[in-house]
Amino acid sequence: MDVLPVTSEPGLDPSDPYAREAQTFPQLSPEMAERVATYGTEERVTGGTPLFSRGDRNVDFFFVVEGAVELFDLDSEGAPHVFAVQGEQQFTGELDLFTDHQILVSGRTRGDCRVVRVKPHDFRRLVSTEADIGEIIMRAFILRRVGLIRHAQAGVVLIGSGHGADTLRLQSFLTRNGYPHRLLDIDVDPGASGFLKCFSLTPAQLPVVIAPGRTVFRNPSNAALADDLGFSEAVDPAHVHDVAVVGAGPAGLATAVYAASEGLETVVVEALAPGGQAGTSSKIENYLGFPTGISGQALAGRAQVQARKFGARLIVSRSVSGIDCKSTPYRLLLEDGRVVSARSVVIATGARYRKLDVPDLAKFEGQGVHYAATAMESNLCNGEEIIVVGGGNSAGQAAVFLSRTVSKVHLLVRSGGLAATMSDYLVQRIESSPRIELHTRTEITRLAGRRFLEEVTWVHRPTEEATTRPIGNIFVMIGAEPNTEWLNGCLELDGKGFIRTGQDPEGRALASPYATSRPGIYAVGDVRSGSVKRVASSVGEGSVVVQAIHGFLHPGVV
Repeated sequence: MDVLPVTSEPGLDPSDPYAREAQTFPQLSPEMAERVATYGTEERVTGGTPLFSRGDRNVDFFFVVEGAVELFDLDSEGAPHVFAVQGEQQFTGELDLFTDHQILVSGRTRGDCRVVRVKPHDFRRLVSTEADIGEIIMRAFILRRVGLIRHAQAGVVLIGSGHGADTLRLQSFLTRNGYPHRLLDIDVDPGASGFLKCFSLTPAQLPVVIAPGRTVFRNPSNAALADDLGFSEAVDPAHVHDVAVVGAGPAGLATAVYAASEGLETVVVEALAPGGQAGTSSKIENYLGFPTGISGQALAGRAQVQARKFGARLIVSRSVSGIDCKSTPYRLLLEDGRVVSARSVVIATGARYRKLDVPDLAKFEGQGVHYAATAMESNLCNGEEIIVVGGGNSAGQAAVFLSRTVSKVHLLVRSGGLAATMSDYLVQRIESSPRIELHTRTEITRLAGRRFLEEVTWVHRPTEEATTRPIGNIFVMIGAEPNTEWLNGCLELDGKGFIRTGQDPEGRALASPYATSRPGIYAVGDVRSGSVKRVASSVGEGSVVVQAIHGFLHPGVV
């Protein structure tokens, strides 16, 4: 494998997938090559022949027997840029081979070649049947996508103000969906003005997303961008799935993995990106099996790949606006008018952080007020003084993570302390950190700024003493509100809007603790009344509910 030099970095560090050549671009053994050949057809291809092009869907998998295949993307002028070459006993592809998404790269033969072409259906059969080969392919595909993201290859260019609400929205959407991109911040990047001039754009037209081939999308909605870039999937309203999962947080993804792996035809509908609220966590350190911790986005990314490996479909960037639950199969109504039909439904829409009750909050949302604390948000406030609001684990994780790069974290809580609401390991880290200052019984009362947040006032309630600081970023993580408004009376809810499960309206026990007031509709994770708001418990509920689904779909068998 010949990886061409990456000019954006002077060298490759050990965490770079391109430095892990044996895993990112592996060579299969002769015995493995023989097994791969049984799933496809060997072909002789002349030099310079295109094998696949950016934007294609349902692309074939190619194993190189003799010769080499060039992988390339397009530069801003639309000219090809070869960034890798697959040689003998290596293979093409990355994560989009598991989906119906448009692929990100193009491939052509370098000189005359002999390849094994494996069609999409046979490729999925290869991965699931030949476990050792499938593991090598899966690891390589994940690392290749990480490499594309890290080096901003085969992606798009986002131009806008780095602190602007729509720029942050689009950047977050691309990041959380694992789509390679490069941000040109007009406030700090000297190269941004050249891009604006080249594409005849004015600052008032920003943000824009520029795709290869000089296609410009001007401040698109998330759904429109997903369609424009080809990572939305078609829906056949007449097709009835075994299981439809609403929400791709830990509970929904766990349901998808276990349902699909057990032979149930599964579709997942997600409004924004896989991971849910957990996907915005910088690091989860108490999740079983990850002693050094794992980010919520990384955990979600692995889970969605796992679900797709078993055949689950994910419809991303589409909200469910309603449900027709008066008859079966149930029909989920999407915001764009499309319909998803299924014999059973699992609701895993989770919960969202509550908002501060303070004037002008809406003005600064996305422009100083944030509901996630990932590396993207951390870059916005490097070396600055910030505020984290909340006393739960999410707030604690955010405070610890952000304290690495900011000058000071003010952690504001309304209660008298953290011990009752936060894990002990986080409390200890907060208490020992010289950069985190805890303010108990304290609330924000005022936000100020012209375009972006510039100043914050908080009050210590026991003394009514007010403090005003020049702060430009607040991270709000205060409790949860269920995402159940779209149910429109279909299911029984508790007084706070969470879905009641396990009992019928008369208090009699149902067949499953996750069963709702409608047969065949289940609720798991944070959206369920009485659930434990932890990633591990959500994953557990998502896995266990599949047994109840089998019992509903196949009564008397389970």
